[in-house]
Amino acid sequence: MDMTTTDEPVVRFDAFAASCPSRRLLDTISNKWASLTIVALGLGGRMRYSELSARIEGVSQKMLTQTLRNLERDGLLTRTVTPSVPVRVDYELTPLGMSLLEPMHHLKEWAEAHMPEVDAARTAYDDGRA
Repeated sequence: MDMTTTDEPVVRFDAFAASCPSRRLLDTISNKWASLTIVALGLGGRMRYSELSARIEGVSQKMLTQTLRNLERDGLLTRTVTPSVPVRVDYELTPLGMSLLEPMHHLKEWAEAHMPEVDAARTAYDDGRA
């Protein structure tokens, strides 16, 4: 085990290991709603729930709420409640969440750019199995 200058052990994670807790994190951030939420907040800045819901078409209220809670629990976003009538709730990426923005944005752009090729591959695969 490596030691830091403060003699505290450095914990190493290996997502290939079945018991590694990083797998739970990968499960969270690889979810389509989580990745789209991270990109929406990264590009749009601080947003209200209704703004996120409108931006991410097709996400149910239940899934968006669950996604926001999971991302907040993992320290990737903050939820700020402003006492007013009605109460205002804003969501914003933390610095840790912002560190995920670039790879998530690239993944989103890659999927959009390569969708025609993927569609063609799916069609060829399906036709070959018929």
